[in-house]
Amino acid sequence: MSVTDETPPIRDKVGALGQKGGLKLDLGCGPGKRAPDYVGVDVLDGPSVDVVADVLQFLRSLDDESVTDVYSSHLFEHLDELSEVVDELERVLAVGGHMQIVVPHFSNAYFYSDPTHRRPFGLYTFSYYADDPLLSRRVPTYGRAPRLRIEAVSLRFRSAVEFPVRHRVKRAMSRVVNRSVWMQEFYEENLAGIVPCYELDFRLVKFR
Repeated sequence: MSVTDETPPIRDKVGALGQKGGLKLDLGCGPGKRAPDYVGVDVLDGPSVDVVADVLQFLRSLDDESVTDVYSSHLFEHLDELSEVVDELERVLAVGGHMQIVVPHFSNAYFYSDPTHRRPFGLYTFSYYADDPLLSRRVPTYGRAPRLRIEAVSLRFRSAVEFPVRHRVKRAMSRVVNRSVWMQEFYEENLAGIVPCYELDFRLVKFR
C-alpha cells in the first residue's frame, strides 16, 4: 500500500477532510467500523467505509492535530510504509489523543498464510517509534524524537471460530500471560514458538 502517481483520488463520502478537529478514525475499517462516530477509512469501498483512500494518502490530507482518536485492527501488517504512517499519525493526532493498534503477533501461523501481509509485529515493535515506559528492554529509536507514548500492550491468544476448544484454552493463556510485563516478556522470548500468540493490542497517547 504505497502512494504513487497512479493512486486513485480520495473519495470522501462524509466530508471528513473538511473537518478542522475532533476526528475519530478507524483506519482499514473493512466491513464494520468501530463505532458510528468514527470515520471509516479503507482502500476498498463498502457500507461502513466513509472515505475510500490509501491510508497514507488520507492522513497526508488532514490538518495538524485534527484527530482525537485512532483505531486500527489488522491494517498495519499490510503497510509498506510503516514509518511514514507513524510520522503522519504523530502529526495529525492532537496532544492527549489516543491510538489503539491491533496487529497479528509474529508467532501467529495464519500471518504467513496471507500474501498481502508485509511485516510481523512483536511486543517491542512500537518501542522503536514511541516513548516506552513499560517494557524492560531498551531499543533504539534511530534518531526519532517520539511524540507518542505506549500506555499499554496486551498479547491476545485465540483460535479461529472453527476451533472452539482451542479458543477456550488460549483465552486462559491470555489471562496468565498478561498478568505482568515480566510474564509478557518471558512468554515472547521463551514460549512463543511453543504456544503461538494470535495478536497484539497496543494503546498509545500523543504526549507532546
